Amino acid sequence: MPQPATLTTGQLNSIAALAAMIPDGAKIAVPPDYSGVAMELTRAMIRRGLRDLHVVCVPVSGLQTEMLIGAGCIATLETSAVTLGEYGTAHRFAAGLKRGAFRMLDATCPAVHAAIQAAGKGQPFAPLRGLLGTDLLKNRPDWKLIDNPFAAGEDPIVLLPAIRPDFAVFHAPYADRNGNVFIGRRRELVAMAHASGQSLVTVEEVRDVDLLASEETAAGTLTAAYVGGIAEAPRGAWPVSLWNIYGYDEEHIRLYCESARSDEGFAQYLGQFVLDRQAAE
Repeated sequence: MPQPATLTTGQLNSIAALAAMIPDGAKIAVPPDYSGVAMELTRAMIRRGLRDLHVVCVPVSGLQTEMLIGAGCIATLETSAVTLGEYGTAHRFAAGLKRGAFRMLDATCPAVHAAIQAAGKGQPFAPLRGLLGTDLLKNRPDWKLIDNPFAAGEDPIVLLPAIRPDFAVFHAPYADRNGNVFIGRRRELVAMAHASGQSLVTVEEVRDVDLLASEETAAGTLTAAYVGGIAEAPRGAWPVSLWNIYGYDEEHIRLYCESARSDEGFAQYLGQFVLDRQAAE
């Protein structure tokens, strides 16, 4: 495959260099497992020793957030769920929650999407009705209950402050020579990128093509204007799946789930598969 000499906007970086762009205390948006999770970049972030991150799951997360919690990288977590699904309990998330290791901002999927979309549109907040009558309102003082100013009578509605991450972090199949990234029909990635200061993206490969030259590919492309950095990472979502390109490494995820039951087991897993660069690569 011919390699491009330069990328005009989203510059090609190493995985370590991409991780180095994220400072302690940054707010990052991460996608659900089915959209494209930047697991290789996540391992680099853990090796770097990032701390005090505010992680926003758009709208849920799995192994990525679970590992960041276990490694002590997260100070605030905003999500509607952290789950490993059929593979078992997210043990580090559950343990961290019980210990008060991070501040938990509990949400719903529509609430996260609405607040992210508000930021992408430059709006200060988003109205949402589905939260009325739930216990979430008792635990989210940043969500405001008001009367609809356009209604003739009483008409309560919840206002959610826009979520504006510093970085959107995800993995995609490929980028082109100009720094445009193919994301297909994963529109939550578009919303994340539009809401964030910039996107840090890992890809399976960089192709010597122009994604915007064709109507077929342009419709599924995130333009380079939203991309602050790109790194090539073959199988960069491993052990999580990437679309229909490769599936979950079920054996490895089961190994993780068993290891993560205890602090000692997680530390051993981290040492073998994350901190040991050779094993991680």
